[in-house]
Amino acid sequence: MEGKEEDRRRGGGGGSSTPGMNLKNLVSREYFGHKKKVHSVAWNCLGTKLASGSIDHTARVWSIDPHGHSKVKDIELKGHTDCVDQLCWDPKHPDTVATAAADKSIRLWDARSGKCQVVELSGENINITYKHGGTQIAVGNKEDELTIVDVRKLKALHKFKFNYEINEIAWNKTGDLFFITTGLGNVEVFGDPSLDDTLHVVGKLNAHTAGCYCIGMDPLDRWPVRTVSFNHTGEFLAYASEDPFIDIANVQTGRSIHQIPCKAAMNSVEWNPKYNLLAYAGDDKNKYQADEGVFRIFGFEST
Repeated sequence: MEGKEEDRRRGGGGGSSTPGMNLKNLVSREYFGHKKKVHSVAWNCLGTKLASGSIDHTARVWSIDPHGHSKVKDIELKGHTDCVDQLCWDPKHPDTVATAAADKSIRLWDARSGKCQVVELSGENINITYKHGGTQIAVGNKEDELTIVDVRKLKALHKFKFNYEINEIAWNKTGDLFFITTGLGNVEVFGDPSLDDTLHVVGKLNAHTAGCYCIGMDPLDRWPVRTVSFNHTGEFLAYASEDPFIDIANVQTGRSIHQIPCKAAMNSVEWNPKYNLLAYAGDDKNKYQADEGVFRIFGFEST
């Protein structure tokens, strides 16, 4: 089906430090298709397709013109029997997307045909990330277990159990370090967990005084941060919390340069890997207090 698309002006002060780019003159567009709230959004490596995962048990792949000119088309990915909590794209293949769901499986989808391969795991999956080379996937579940999956063989290689809450996970760009955000408020740093059955501790980042839930990697690989998403140049950082807005900050100065007002708390924000387009999804509800099933993309020119 084609996604319904509507332009909405977003307020907020401040301009961009990029010459010729003024964030306050840009707008968001809405994309409808899911029946319930969207938990995760992610761009493919070319920045031409965006995947969304929902508690309606489905994922969708949207073909999006980064300049906002052509019609938006999407394909529904059906097969999971429970909430799709997170998804991620193969970093090397722009038509392969992986989904993690509470039905104790992950699925690797061909975004062109809608067909998938299934890997059954042991728990309700909530986090998933690719290794940069695209050969392994790491999956975290509600039982605080981390599983490393070989994408080529479609089987689990290693599984690790933690005695504390683990949340979002990420490899660094070179793949030799692995980061886990924890309910203890810190970020645990390990050697590559795909190499053997033992996790090798490298260090610990004492980040927060309460639970740490998300992590993003600078595309220039300068440092790990405990926020949400860097843009493709590493110049901007977008982050959201329980506040009714998304903040965009300049990485060099640390200053907020723009805010995107929101109607609800955000579940997921992600910059396009090629363009300054920010996808975001949250707990939006309609006038009947039902989930809207909508996500938005900020960064289009006003028409």
